Amino acid sequence: MARYLVIVESPAKVKTIKKFLGSNYVVTASNGHVRDMPKSQMGIDIENDYEPKYITIRGKGEILAKLRKEVKKADKIYLATDPDREGEAISWHLSKALKLEDKKVYRISFNEITKNAVKASLKNPREIDMDLVDAQQARRVLDRIVGYKISPLLWAKVKRGLSAGRVQSVALRIIADREEEINAFIPEEYWTLDADLKVKGERKLLTAKFYGTEKSKMTISSKEELDEIMKEVENAEYSVADIKKGERTKKAPVPFTTSTLQQEASKALNFATAKTMRIAQQLYEGVDIKGSGTVGLITYLRTDSTRISEEADATVREYIREGFGEEYVSDGDVKKSSDKKIIQDAHEAIRPTDVTRTPAAVKEFLSRDQFRLYQLVWKRFIASRMQPARYETTSVKIAAGQYRFTVAASKIVFEGFRSVYTEAGETKEENNVLLKGLDMDSVLTKESLNSKQHFTQPPAHYTEATLVKTLEELGIGRPSTYAPTISTIIARRYVAKENKNLYLTEIGEVVNNIMKQSFPSIVDVNFTANMESLLDGVAEGKVRWKTIIENFYPDLEAAVEKAETELEQVKIEDEVTDVICEECGRNMVVKYGPHGKFLACPGFPDCRNTKPYLEKIGVPCPVCGKDVVIRKTKKGRRYYGCEDNPECEFMSWQKPSTKKCPRCGKYMLEKGNKLVCSDEQCGYVENIENNKDN
Repeated sequence: MARYLVIVESPAKVKTIKKFLGSNYVVTASNGHVRDMPKSQMGIDIENDYEPKYITIRGKGEILAKLRKEVKKADKIYLATDPDREGEAISWHLSKALKLEDKKVYRISFNEITKNAVKASLKNPREIDMDLVDAQQARRVLDRIVGYKISPLLWAKVKRGLSAGRVQSVALRIIADREEEINAFIPEEYWTLDADLKVKGERKLLTAKFYGTEKSKMTISSKEELDEIMKEVENAEYSVADIKKGERTKKAPVPFTTSTLQQEASKALNFATAKTMRIAQQLYEGVDIKGSGTVGLITYLRTDSTRISEEADATVREYIREGFGEEYVSDGDVKKSSDKKIIQDAHEAIRPTDVTRTPAAVKEFLSRDQFRLYQLVWKRFIASRMQPARYETTSVKIAAGQYRFTVAASKIVFEGFRSVYTEAGETKEENNVLLKGLDMDSVLTKESLNSKQHFTQPPAHYTEATLVKTLEELGIGRPSTYAPTISTIIARRYVAKENKNLYLTEIGEVVNNIMKQSFPSIVDVNFTANMESLLDGVAEGKVRWKTIIENFYPDLEAAVEKAETELEQVKIEDEVTDVICEECGRNMVVKYGPHGKFLACPGFPDCRNTKPYLEKIGVPCPVCGKDVVIRKTKKGRRYYGCEDNPECEFMSWQKPSTKKCPRCGKYMLEKGNKLVCSDEQCGYVENIENNKDN
């Protein structure tokens, strides 16, 4: 009997796939990559047309020896690694490492680990797609060149163990730019005004919001403006000026892509991107379900496509028809408006492999986190093929002299997809019903006017979810790179994560400044996005992969040489302080550690004494008059506090100034090139330049 060998990446898939195939099939795993460039050197022959040098990954010799034994016994070999560029590259590396040139070798790929999908792939084997392999090679070589050329510079300038990466450096820059925006943000005052009105014949009060005049909307920017308006509306007659009724629809969402799954799992389940990918991988590879054995519950998790196979589409529509009724089934396919021209390797969206396998049916076989993620994917997929939700809307304008107030309400008339799925942060009930008796002839009496002062808020700090969204919108990285990129900048402590928010650390700031100064193109968002489209061109067979490297390398080499010279001149020497080491009497020096600056004894290794470095900023504490120093939270986020902490509790995220506010006498804060009063209610602002001139 013929003997067939199927090689997959993950041992977890072996069990799932084995049960679909006959006894003449042997299924085994490569445990991911088997070859890579050496860690000890760049591993790219620059002189020889940028040829990569591949070696067997340490620890993979035993696996390859076992695979070679199986190869010898096999009549046909099927390489069944993941259905993306990386998977294609692993298949190619396996064919080289196992010397399969003279064997009957076929590449098969499936988007879901189900019996039908695996069997169908065996009926349609193909050759390894060298365009996809080359796109992956180009990415690895580019990343390698950037990492191995720039990282040693960071070691020389700051400290060993730092790294620069093509995508991670851009992600760091995006976070740093947002931090700058937030720090430079100056709040602007505005007021809201609500009128509580009694409608004749109704017990409940009606709250109307200030809109403006009959002709245009108005923002109330100051107390003076508010007082002016209040004078008129205080004693005005209130009447209904206009009632508009209409209908609004809310479209069903598209099924998940890698990016949208990471964003929604972060918002709805509070999962970090890396956790989402880890659990999705488990659901994709297979879970033991009583009565069915090991079953792959979702399709492949690295995709930027929202496409759905015809078979899956027909099945889900039938499921909706039976469970909800014909009127809930959507008319056509749901299209994502921003669907890219390049869909990663003709993938499908992330969906359940079998829509009839409901979350409730599999709950007892899944961990809590697996169940929650599966339920999210399942509900979103069902919702994507359902009708929009429909609302009846009512908008009322109320006249008060020359001014207008508005009341808006909506009532859901058909739930559509919302009977299954609502996005995180969205309330299930959007019903906000108006008083039934309100019409053009209603008699209104003012009960009270309520005004409130507000200040505009700075842009929000990035979270993992919003950073993924931004990276995707800017065309930076691929679905498979979002989670490792974010994990890397957090692990390197360039970024601190506190309450979901990502903050730049001191080390992150230093690295970002060096990258911006010496390698502006590497951290340029447009340059990186353009590089992604070139890599897509390689995958489509339109661009030769080495051409990208040839065009990229000389510019990088020149920038590195220039940076080496410049950075050599400004190499950080250990800064000697007047703090005496209590163990050996030497003057302690400032060094960089994983969390930023610290004090260390220069007598290392004989004396290993270290202590926190509290850098004074030359400003007296506004509370007690002692020195203000730079402090850090446990995660490494920087703030300004009193040196006498915890006795003095003064703290500020913004740098305080020595100057007092001329209007109210409180301390001022530096925000970009402005000085702003620390009391928002005061709102005094002046230019730092003017201040310096004084």
